[in-house]
Amino acid sequence: MKKTLQQFANNLTDSAKDLAPIVAVVAFFQVVVLQQSIPNLGNIVVGGVFVLFGLTLFIYGLKLGLFPIGEALAHAFVKKGSLFWLLIFAFALGFGATIAEPDLIVMANEAAKVAQFGGIIDNENFNNYAQTLRYTVAVSVGLSVVLGVLKILKGWPIQWLIIGGYLLVIIATFFAPNFIIGIAYDSGGVTTGPVTVPLLTALGVGLSSSIQGRNPLTDGFGMIAIASLLPIIAVILFGILQ
Repeated sequence: MKKTLQQFANNLTDSAKDLAPIVAVVAFFQVVVLQQSIPNLGNIVVGGVFVLFGLTLFIYGLKLGLFPIGEALAHAFVKKGSLFWLLIFAFALGFGATIAEPDLIVMANEAAKVAQFGGIIDNENFNNYAQTLRYTVAVSVGLSVVLGVLKILKGWPIQWLIIGGYLLVIIATFFAPNFIIGIAYDSGGVTTGPVTVPLLTALGVGLSSSIQGRNPLTDGFGMIAIASLLPIIAVILFGILQ
């Protein structure tokens, strides 16, 4: 119990240090540059305390739960020796983590609002458009994780996958409708959210640690970069087929 409280206190201190620059910048521009008092100071202080404790609990939860389970599952699947189930697990993990991303939910709803405002969809298709966009991104991330797992297993150089991926993105952009390009590129960014990153990072590091001849430092990372590419291409195709 004492050790747990000490770890939480350390995480709380680290979170306060992380938030301090943001608070300093906002306070400096509000008070010194704009020369205005901070509005609703009480609410801001209370909100800041909530953010501090929320960030601390989130980081502590990652260390306590998500990272260990991701690495443990990777070790278990390598020990099982079944490539089929490993790839199924990789796809399911990427899909499940992405579909639960709060960033993706927000972006899909905003994209549907803009599409509705621009006359691309009507009121009846609002929810269908947002849900289809979410599932498009989630499926593409699942396939990206499968590709990342194969990269680790086969020892493929990450740079060639990234270069090839961005070439495909550039080519696809030329054929994309103007309204979908920004959404597509943002879709690659929302896949690097607070749910997806810990799980995919733990999977990559755990998998590379379990395979003889693989280095977790050079082979375990890069899965997030791959997962940011395929959603762009997938959403561009989604826009073309609309």
